[in-house]
Amino acid sequence: MDIIIPVSIVAVIGLIAGIVLTVAAKLMHVSVNEKVEQIRDELPGANCGACGFAGCDDYASALVTKEGISTSACPVGGAYLAIAIARILGVESEAAEPKIATVLCRGSSDAIRRVMKHDKEWSCRAATQLYGGQMECRYGCLGLGDCVQACPHDAIKIVNRLAVVEKEACVGCGLCEKACPKNVIEMREESRRIYIACKSLDTGLFTMKACEEGCIGCKRCVDVCKFDAIKVENNLAKIDYDKCKMCGMCVKECITGAIIDLRKKQKKK
Repeated sequence: MDIIIPVSIVAVIGLIAGIVLTVAAKLMHVSVNEKVEQIRDELPGANCGACGFAGCDDYASALVTKEGISTSACPVGGAYLAIAIARILGVESEAAEPKIATVLCRGSSDAIRRVMKHDKEWSCRAATQLYGGQMECRYGCLGLGDCVQACPHDAIKIVNRLAVVEKEACVGCGLCEKACPKNVIEMREESRRIYIACKSLDTGLFTMKACEEGCIGCKRCVDVCKFDAIKVENNLAKIDYDKCKMCGMCVKECITGAIIDLRKKQKKK
């Protein structure tokens, strides 16, 4: 009897606690929309925040519960994910063109002049805030790796003091773009195979002294373009992609190599 009574008391307490927990679970249960679960299963689970939401769960919930949320906001999933989400929601697909992080600077240590040397390795943000950077060009890549630290996919490296994106590894999340205090990393649609790899607004003379491969605003690209697709504003060439035919004439005319051409070379037959 000395053993049976305590055991019985514990059993009764356990039974009561189980009943209370069951009732509480039913009362406090929050039903999850079936579509939210379906969309969450489709999302890649990177939780990188590139879609503009706190994570994949938040994005999935917003798609179902809020109006006007784009089905193509997740750059990691790409066009196929946008189509899958649209199918679940029963709406028209907003499949977006894939984007890739692009470094708009050619200022490697071989091309750019350094005006300052220091022993301590600052971060790009700290260097920008404290003294603007150790390079002559105040618009260029500092090469201190803030973008490398921000990338969860190991898709960007520092090579010769310049950030370099590995296209095969880049998922277009845009975290490196947000991390760059110099704003030299931008998300580029992959169809835009020709682009200006420079952000300098300095005069041509100053740019030439600072960097061998910067845009000097000479307007030779403007003169050669037959489609009026390129202009020079504030000493920097800019391409109007609504007009650009990707003919490559501006690339051939650029004397500094600031215009990049990523078009596949056609094999000669």
